[in-house]
Amino acid sequence: MVNKLSVEKLRNVCDASVMHCESTQDLRPLTEIIGQDRAVRALKFGLGIKDHGFNVYVAGYPGTGRKTAVKNFVEAQAKVQPVPSDWLYVNNFSNQYEPKAIELPQGKGKEFRDDMKNFIENIKNALPKAFESEDYITKREATLRGIENKRKQLIDQLTTKAQSEGFVIQTTPVGLLLIPVLDGKPLSEEEMLALPQDIKIKLSEKREKLEKEFSYTMRQLIDMERQIHNTLKKLNKEVALYAIGNQVQSILEKYQTVSEVTAYLETVENDILDNLQQFTRRNNEPQQQMPLPMPWMREDPYKKYEVNVVIDNSETKGAPVIMETNPTYHNLLGRTEKEAQFGSLTTDFSMIRGGSIHKANGGYLIVPVEELLRSPFSYDGLKRNLKDGHMIIEEPEERYGFLSVKTIKPQPIPLTAKIILIGDPNIYQMMFSLDPDFRELFKIKAEFDTTMPRTDERVKAYATFVCTLCDREHLKHLDGSGLAKIIEYSSRIVEDQQKLSTQFSLIADVIRESNFYASEDKSEVITAEHIKRAVEEKIFRSKLVQEKIQEMISRGFFLIDTTEQKVGQVNGLSVMSLGDFSFGIPSRVTASIGLGREGVVDIEREAKMGGPIHTKGVLILSGYINDKYARDKPLSLSARLVFEQSYSGVEGDSASSTELYSILSSLSGIPIKQNIAVTGSVNQKGEVQAIGGVNEKIEGFYEVCKAKGLTGEHAVMIPESNVQNLMLKEEVVDAVKEGKFNIYSVKTVDEGIEVLTGKKAGQPQPDGTYEKDTINYRVDKALGEMADKLKEYLVAGEDKNRR
Repeated sequence: MVNKLSVEKLRNVCDASVMHCESTQDLRPLTEIIGQDRAVRALKFGLGIKDHGFNVYVAGYPGTGRKTAVKNFVEAQAKVQPVPSDWLYVNNFSNQYEPKAIELPQGKGKEFRDDMKNFIENIKNALPKAFESEDYITKREATLRGIENKRKQLIDQLTTKAQSEGFVIQTTPVGLLLIPVLDGKPLSEEEMLALPQDIKIKLSEKREKLEKEFSYTMRQLIDMERQIHNTLKKLNKEVALYAIGNQVQSILEKYQTVSEVTAYLETVENDILDNLQQFTRRNNEPQQQMPLPMPWMREDPYKKYEVNVVIDNSETKGAPVIMETNPTYHNLLGRTEKEAQFGSLTTDFSMIRGGSIHKANGGYLIVPVEELLRSPFSYDGLKRNLKDGHMIIEEPEERYGFLSVKTIKPQPIPLTAKIILIGDPNIYQMMFSLDPDFRELFKIKAEFDTTMPRTDERVKAYATFVCTLCDREHLKHLDGSGLAKIIEYSSRIVEDQQKLSTQFSLIADVIRESNFYASEDKSEVITAEHIKRAVEEKIFRSKLVQEKIQEMISRGFFLIDTTEQKVGQVNGLSVMSLGDFSFGIPSRVTASIGLGREGVVDIEREAKMGGPIHTKGVLILSGYINDKYARDKPLSLSARLVFEQSYSGVEGDSASSTELYSILSSLSGIPIKQNIAVTGSVNQKGEVQAIGGVNEKIEGFYEVCKAKGLTGEHAVMIPESNVQNLMLKEEVVDAVKEGKFNIYSVKTVDEGIEVLTGKKAGQPQPDGTYEKDTINYRVDKALGEMADKLKEYLVAGEDKNRR
């Protein structure tokens, strides 16, 4: 049934009284995610389950508040969870290229680092004092005295024996040498060479005999030297242990419950005892100088005792929540820093730096997936850590074999963080389809919707969102009328009278702009007029192209009739999108018919300017005509359809009903009112189907009619199923209210052709014919006559050929 729409159906007006507040200042700020029940349920499950692979992908379009909402939601969950452990790296004294990782309770990492620093500073002072003490000197002299006496006795015995044989013993760096004596004077090398040969032979024989006799005694002297060294070493260790024992024991008692720390302290103690010389040397003692003694080239001998805290949770409350907005490989997964020395790069355990995954360990890491995929190697590195269950710090060039150099390989730390990726739903589908690892590692999908029901409860929640925004950004609050306009604007965004938009960024932008206009007016609150002005100004800044097109229509460059009646010509409606702004424009659709068997021919398609959906819509028209009019005769029609003055291609099926009306008009010979524009797709059964952009299309034709002068006869015909999408701007609603403009809704093609022509469509009779002088009667009759003419033409052609 043809339905002329009332004003109430053109816009779902929000009554300011339903807000139950004078302004948003009276409301409590928002504390939860609104309009995303499905996503919240998925998030709660994803954050709660601890099994492997149950990480979360938050799918949502930009502007839905997904990042802020997820971060706030996760932080609220994390507050009541335990604080995770600290992790640190220390030197591996058995293999410095594989630093060891140690786990400590929250806050103990920094404590242990400071304890070790103080410990080293203390023993740097304590050890020199211990080895300079009178007690140590006395013990050292007493220990060495007996051995030195034995050594002296052995040397005296050797000296006496050597002298009796005419030799003296001379001590050299390489040992004891036997020097011949002649006339009570030791001979030099030159004097030896000058002796007669027989004397030299005798002296050599004596020396060899003595050396054999002295070999055992010499071994005893060497053993004594070794005994002296070992005795001093043992004494030094005893003294050092006495000097540092209490300090070592103090740290051991403090961290006795951590086996890794006690084992590390034992290795530190052993290393100190093995390198006492570096501790006993005073700062003012001369050291070997480098050719270029630059400060950064001096190696710190105590650096190996430092503690590198890579995960510090001393200030953390609850589980950590980290959002990494720049997830490069190093920012995300950590790195080993390097410093230049003598033209080469060096590193050690103290230069290990954790990434955001380390900071989030034991908590939650939120990463925008677009940025993650944009950063080379980051996604692959993250997957590897998740699959292994450990955080591995290594350079990407080494991992992928681009460069092979000797470097440190820190011990991996167990990964206990929950990873939350935030991204576009299309990216989720792509990753799910193309990456098998993604399916195993991100098993939870939390999808953010772009709309939510427009119920009283959700309207109140919307108001609390506005309150939160105003408080957070120090904006003026909205009064009841301003809130009502925001609700209406939200429904307009989603083109649905029963829905609200969850693209809160768009709402926030309008409120910010309204705040500016309210400040200009020196108003204490943002009112409906400020919201209306913000929306209108936003449109005005972007509607230059629309105004240019409307000007060209008004001046006759684009031919659009709005007053006459024409056969085979209908005003169709389409939407042009410029990215930030979409608007409707009318297009003249015409049909020409003739004898033939081609059926309905789409000129746009033939010219390769029509898209596949538009082509499908045109082919449906052939199905409709065949089903309705060609059951008792062959379809002998050649109809050409075209969008006049269309130069940029046509896509979509929203004009298929328009094209059908033009064909029916051409076949019946009944003219169509040009003061009515049409939109709607059609199926093979003649039902008019919903389309998109209905508000923009109506407003676009309204602007053209307004420019040419509204007569009260101008109208737009839309599908019945699109009435619920109407959120027309107030100017159009007022024009309808004043009788200057009209909107019709139809369910079928028959209803539509009656509106456009003012003639009855006609229902089928029992014999298959239609009521006389109706549209369908004329169309059926015309197609029958065309079939007869084509048959006569073909018969005549065959007779001519036989002759």
